[in-house]
Amino acid sequence: MSSTARLQGRTALITGAASGIGRAIADRFVAEGARVIYADLDEAAAREAAAETGGIAVRMDVSDEQSVEQAYAQLAAEDSAPDVIVANAGIQLFGQDAKVADVPLEAWNRTLAVNLTGTFLTVKHGVRALLSRGGGSIICTGSPTGLNGEGADFAAYSSTKGGIHSLVRATANAYAADGIRVNTVVPGYTETTLVTTIAEDPEARAGIVGRTPLGRAGTPEDVTGIMVYLASDESSYATGAIFRVDGGMTSL
Repeated sequence: MSSTARLQGRTALITGAASGIGRAIADRFVAEGARVIYADLDEAAAREAAAETGGIAVRMDVSDEQSVEQAYAQLAAEDSAPDVIVANAGIQLFGQDAKVADVPLEAWNRTLAVNLTGTFLTVKHGVRALLSRGGGSIICTGSPTGLNGEGADFAAYSSTKGGIHSLVRATANAYAADGIRVNTVVPGYTETTLVTTIAEDPEARAGIVGRTPLGRAGTPEDVTGIMVYLASDESSYATGAIFRVDGGMTSL
């Protein structure tokens, strides 16, 4: 991983930053010169991650508007309001999410609460923060399941990701004149704790890797480069777009 100080002077908030893709993004942003806010439901894990890089930790339950609003207010009061926001936090309920006829309502509601409502709340209050700063960049984490048939067995998860893609387009168009850019990054099958169920099942893992033209699973670090680009001035003409970093999965 190369570091070029492309985010010097930026303050970036990343949700779900205590682990997985969120942690990799946060650490890379620090390496690129940004002041980084590690936002996570698990405050202890966020503090531990932030302590390793000199970042800032904040507890944020993205499914709870009061928690999200309080976190942004706390950061503003501490002169740490972000100008880059990565709405990354999400869950995938293996063993509960399923084909649509088999999804329990509780699993549907929980997935929507964290993934779609959580992204909405992060973006809603993030836009308010960016308006007061004269603009900035918002990046949301999407999924191939919101673009193709990969989500057939995960009706709730794929629905939330499709909703995120639409939310990004609507928000990008609504606030372009205010200097706020909003984009989606679509990682492919990326091996983190989120997908342990697949990673530990040789047949399932071989099946999904076999549908990836580059022939391997993704790593959290594979996503960080495009995130740096979208957080920087290099992407000043990019908004409302979907950037696919999926090993070619959605090209099939």
